[in-house]
Amino acid sequence: MSAAAPLPLIVCMKWGTRYGADYANRLYRAVARGMAGVPFQLVCFTDDFTGLLPQIDARSLPAFAGVALHLANKPWRKLSLWRADLDADLLGRQALVLDLDLVITGNLMPFFTHAPACPFVVWRNPTKPTSGVGNTSVFRFLVGSHPEICDRFLANPEQVWQQEFRIEQELIAARMGDGTATRSTALSAAAKADPFYAGLNVMEYWPQGWVVSFKEDLLPGWPQRLWQPVPLPEAAKIVVFHGKPDPDEAALGHWPAPWYKRLYKTIRPVGWIGQFWG
Repeated sequence: MSAAAPLPLIVCMKWGTRYGADYANRLYRAVARGMAGVPFQLVCFTDDFTGLLPQIDARSLPAFAGVALHLANKPWRKLSLWRADLDADLLGRQALVLDLDLVITGNLMPFFTHAPACPFVVWRNPTKPTSGVGNTSVFRFLVGSHPEICDRFLANPEQVWQQEFRIEQELIAARMGDGTATRSTALSAAAKADPFYAGLNVMEYWPQGWVVSFKEDLLPGWPQRLWQPVPLPEAAKIVVFHGKPDPDEAALGHWPAPWYKRLYKTIRPVGWIGQFWG
């Protein structure tokens, strides 16, 4: 008898104190709704197992040795998912990687069936859509493929950060994309000319409208946001809350900001968040 096919794999990461176990637990419940009865495995790599639902496959954060805290506590840590020696039972599987600060509003199965052979599918950056950079709030990759991405950073983290790229998603796109990210975001002439960043052209984007930004795509402009509700497009499957406000804050109509920014950083309570995030 042949072995059963592995379950669809969803991965998240939780470290530090900004997001507690409640965020990971909400994500699990939202994924369960988004998978519409299809069994799945959600792996949460974390530095704190306290309070996580027993259904979550909680594991220790992958090794990220030699990286200073000012980088290790930032999204650079996502590069550890590209390690060649990530947990053996995950290697060779397509993993949908989700940030904690998002709301799942639709069916997740298309994220597994879209471009099934592509080693890296990502959300087109909503703030710089022509940069060739994908926003890694929502991406799918083949676990164990292209470990050179993590290796490149770990070999000299400070050099990469100071002379090559300012954020991990730029480095990933420079390696996996068509070269556009290198030309538009590399910090030095040496990085732009480095053959490593010429681009392997093995990156694709999610179809437009599947993943949307709360602030860039949905939030009405000023001053309309004072009286207009925030819409939720029917086609949207995931709404990403990058930066502030977080979903729990937006649900209450609260946008944390210094006093001198509160005039325009103001929103009405967003009712549909509670429907999908709980």
